[in-house]
Amino acid sequence: MTLTIPSIHYLALVPVLILFGASLALLIATSLVRGRLGSRVATGVTVLASLAAFVVTFWQWRYLDAHGASTTIANAIVLDGFSVVATAVIAISLAMAALVAHDWAKRQGVTGAEFHVLALATAAGAVLMTQANDLVVIFLGLEILSIGLYVLVAFDRHRLRSAEAALKYFLLGSFASAIFIYGAALIYGATGSTNLTSISYFLGSNLVLRPGLLYAGGALLLVGFAFKVAAVPFHMWTPDVYEGAPTPVTGYMAAVVKVGAFAALIRVLISALGTQLGTWRPILWALIVLTTLVGASLALVQRNVKRMLAYSSINHAGFILLGVWAGTVRGSAAALFYLATYAPVVVASFAVLTLVGGDGDDQHSIDHYRGLARRQPLLGAMFAILLLSQLGAPLTTGFYAKFAVLGAAVDAGGGPLALITLLGAAIAAFFYLRWVLTLYADDQLDAARVAVPRASALVIGLGVAITIVFGVWPGPIAALAQHATVLFTP
Repeated sequence: MTLTIPSIHYLALVPVLILFGASLALLIATSLVRGRLGSRVATGVTVLASLAAFVVTFWQWRYLDAHGASTTIANAIVLDGFSVVATAVIAISLAMAALVAHDWAKRQGVTGAEFHVLALATAAGAVLMTQANDLVVIFLGLEILSIGLYVLVAFDRHRLRSAEAALKYFLLGSFASAIFIYGAALIYGATGSTNLTSISYFLGSNLVLRPGLLYAGGALLLVGFAFKVAAVPFHMWTPDVYEGAPTPVTGYMAAVVKVGAFAALIRVLISALGTQLGTWRPILWALIVLTTLVGASLALVQRNVKRMLAYSSINHAGFILLGVWAGTVRGSAAALFYLATYAPVVVASFAVLTLVGGDGDDQHSIDHYRGLARRQPLLGAMFAILLLSQLGAPLTTGFYAKFAVLGAAVDAGGGPLALITLLGAAIAAFFYLRWVLTLYADDQLDAARVAVPRASALVIGLGVAITIVFGVWPGPIAALAQHATVLFTP
């Protein structure tokens, strides 16, 4: 029997290797250095590794322009435009989250590199999900992403609520992972493969007379993904986990988990199950309606801003699913644009929440933001811009992102669905505008000013710059997303 070793295209794996390598290097360093490794060093390594992974995506893009998309390791990993752009977004989000966590750790007296080790490893798992061309690899990336996040949510050992949130996330996440892998097993039973390209080829060239096994497997996969992207009715963990986790971790989750999970979801539904469009579209239709309306409606009654942004993220998940529902190149490009512009904005938003949260990270009532823009005009104005971007106000990236997914849905025959999601956006506008008005309220002008360290200021400024520059001039990112989706390997 001859052992066949699959060929490896290392350029496709470099971002994952960089992030995993940096995580392993920090872990080894903490065990060899006397005492605890300083947070400054760990943050520097994390940011440098993130930037290195981001720079590598430029080389990958040049390779794609010259040679086109390719697969490696027995077609289990794919290098295409979609994975390259998603990897770049994850790298930027990781660097921003590490800077926010540095200021939080310094204020809370937290030392060591544990946060950064886990953040680097989970980011590598998210990147692996964006590159996966096999259900087993998607599950592997999902578990690498999830296990680190379970620990990160419980990272603040002095807060009972943090441990409670981690336990909820772990239990529900374990069920979701089990459901996902069971779905993958059923898909294998129906098609004879877990490779996405092979599944697509099988379904495109064969008529499945008894598709019950295929439908059951697809439904279970969709449940697993719906949990990760916080789609209703699989969203119940989101507000509790967002509230209980340390605020920098919440911002990191809101960005990186969404990018990784949605990238894998798009690959499965569009690349592998694209021939079954008529089967999974009605399910997504119902998920989108519930997600947009429930997310926006429940955010209205929240006084805790972390829970408010948790329900806001659920509402955003509904809009991104709108691009997936379209099932077209335009829809996938719109969803990718939404992810690329939403991630830095939400990390910057949670950077402000981290600052206002103060010592103990527990000042998260909306009343703590009353008059903030009058006491500190620059900070307040920047935060107002970030909120308006999530609202979808004109001249921000949020406006074009919502317009893009709505246009893709209408173009695919989803006019009524687009109108329902617009209703959800109108409901969401109320709590965003209420928060902005609270920032500019006249009372509590004598409240204490919020200290803004340089690292957090850089993150907030970057988030605002991205949403304004590419809100006024969305062409470059829109063209990048479109080109990346064209280079998408079916």
